[in-house]
Amino acid sequence: MQTGYYAATGGMIAQFNRMDTIAANLANANTAGYKHDQLITGDFAKIYKEARDTLPIENNTTEAALYLNRSLARVPQITDSYTDFSQGTLQKTDNTLDLALSRNDQFFAVKTPQGVRLTRDGLFTLNDEGKLVNKQGYEVLSSDYFQSKTTITLNPQDSIITIDKNGLISTNVPGSTQMIAGKKIMVVEPQNLRLLKKEGDNLYIPDPSVEITPIDQSGGVLQGYTEKSNVNAVSEMIGLVEANRLVGMYQKAMDAQMNDMNRDAIEKIAVTRR
Repeated sequence: MQTGYYAATGGMIAQFNRMDTIAANLANANTAGYKHDQLITGDFAKIYKEARDTLPIENNTTEAALYLNRSLARVPQITDSYTDFSQGTLQKTDNTLDLALSRNDQFFAVKTPQGVRLTRDGLFTLNDEGKLVNKQGYEVLSSDYFQSKTTITLNPQDSIITIDKNGLISTNVPGSTQMIAGKKIMVVEPQNLRLLKKEGDNLYIPDPSVEITPIDQSGGVLQGYTEKSNVNAVSEMIGLVEANRLVGMYQKAMDAQMNDMNRDAIEKIAVTRR
């Protein structure tokens, strides 16, 4: 068995996965509130040591799990992945319904056909019915949604709309500057960010085992701002070039294993002397 060939193949696959992740990050570099993904590269030995005591092997003992294929142990693997939830740059837009969160562990909540989802993208607008929605048309939830089952509706004719740091929406009485408090936007603070799963459309699936609880005093809502993605385009491009070069190196290693070594084996090792 040509272990070097399989090691190079594993390394190439790991770099392909890395390139896919980098490409997704770059594609969303200008997506409001997007959080970039990272991959962690290790080897088979690390994965094996973490899981060997629970492997479905006969008699299920630690002693029975001591066998380790040393050749496969050197094959690079994607051992883990995570989303970096660090704060993106806050950009002032002065648009009334553009909202941002100043804390990186807080999220807005929206209603989708699949259930409640979380998002950092606060570029909201009003639909034809006057409901506050995100770019995909999903309704933005109010803090009392789980009790009232109603979302946020505004009058498109309101000349003044203010949203305070806790998400409380106030509108003016028609023809005056007197303000009336209305619904409050739901802001959620998940207990463990690692348990959030990306679903697409810049949405996250919350941990189903934990009840979604709105924060009464979030203190992080900024009206007239948007949070840019936290993707560093320069770093991602450097990573993409590096991954591409590694793929080329692994390709040469595979070619050497399959062609050069096989040719040497045929020409030298298989030679019979009389």
